[in-house]
Amino acid sequence: MTSTARNPATTDHADDSRRVSVLLGLLFGLAGMGSSSAAVALALLADDLEVSAGLAAWVISLYVLMLAVTTALYGRISDLVGVRRPLLAGLVLMSVGALVAALAPTFEVLLVARIVQGAGAAAVPTLGVAVLSARYTGEVRGLAFGRLAGVAAAVSCLGPLIGGLVEAAFGWRAVMALPILGALVVPLLWRALPTGGSGARLDIVGAVVVALTAAGMVLLVQSPSAGLLVAAIGAVLLVVGVPAVRATVRRRPDGFLPVEVIRNGTVVRSAVAASAVPASWFALLIALPAILLGQGWEAWQVGLAMVPSAAVALAVPQVTGPMLTRIGPGRALAVAGLVASGALLVATAGAHWSSAPVLVVAIIGVTFAFGLGQPALSAVVGDAVHEDVRGVALGVSTLLFLIGGSVGSAVVAGLSGPIGMAGAVLVLAVLPLLGLVVLAPTLRSARA
Repeated sequence: MTSTARNPATTDHADDSRRVSVLLGLLFGLAGMGSSSAAVALALLADDLEVSAGLAAWVISLYVLMLAVTTALYGRISDLVGVRRPLLAGLVLMSVGALVAALAPTFEVLLVARIVQGAGAAAVPTLGVAVLSARYTGEVRGLAFGRLAGVAAAVSCLGPLIGGLVEAAFGWRAVMALPILGALVVPLLWRALPTGGSGARLDIVGAVVVALTAAGMVLLVQSPSAGLLVAAIGAVLLVVGVPAVRATVRRRPDGFLPVEVIRNGTVVRSAVAASAVPASWFALLIALPAILLGQGWEAWQVGLAMVPSAAVALAVPQVTGPMLTRIGPGRALAVAGLVASGALLVATAGAHWSSAPVLVVAIIGVTFAFGLGQPALSAVVGDAVHEDVRGVALGVSTLLFLIGGSVGSAVVAGLSGPIGMAGAVLVLAVLPLLGLVVLAPTLRSARA
């Protein structure tokens, strides 16, 4: 008789990966909720603090800016000292920023608090993936990546609903405080966080130069909805920053941005291709509420419309883990791009007809693409570099991933006026297909 007993060690390892990845996904989702839930509170806080709707939007923009700019910094620090200390520092900043934002007496204080909150929240996406990359291998790691992305996407999708309910019950200040809940997760994760690193010193000059250049890129991307001044600042930072980054890499090839990372074609091509997936996701996170609110829906009703996509996000890991093992992370990334492009075409029809059911189907599609694309990118990058630079490689890829999200939100905000929401979403549908062209050499090399 053939025994069907499972290896206890394997079972324990799988249970550990399930617990750790779900907790990290919850943290990731709470960081994302800093923008998705706050969006429904903008109108009330604008009235309360006596600012225009345009100025109020900077509550989201500055948070996203800092979230993108500091991801690579946390990744590099984790290479040097391990994950535990930088993740704890990031969560402290996120919690303090959220608390100050909730108590802010003026709009200026609120903006500073959101900058601090975004700078802290940036620790979660990069370091969460770094924990799973260091702790697990093979199919267990693929499943863990999928769970992290799925739980994060589900929590973010529920952000508008949770934010709307909290706002209705307690006001906009309580919505700003929601990310503080992340502090409750830390004790449950503490023992799973790696503490070892290379022990090398941080290249501070390189870190500052890379951060300013990344800020220029994000500002330039957001300038269609933010104005000429923001575009000018972003352009200046890029023009000065790009040659400065080259100079720092030449000066210290093993510094903040190691040359082996930026010359790794697999890392760069995969990250650029993957950035089209969050562009699609963030675009619909903005487009769907905008269309439904324009039809007279309440914020909590818009949140209910997002619930099916949250349910799909929780189910996606059951598909992504086996898919990463069966077809490989590179091909899985390509599948995510195709699904995202198809979902945007569906969203174009939904925006044209102002059809809520069609839009819900579209956002379910991009949620699946996000749940597949994010873990696929993490797996590609984690396998492509040495463990000594894995943190910064994941940080750089996460930076490009988040910039993709900025592109999606900027296109929707900037083009929906001149060409309509349907036209703006249709333009974005091209991006995932361009990403497949960029990814093609990596797919060919994997096939060989």
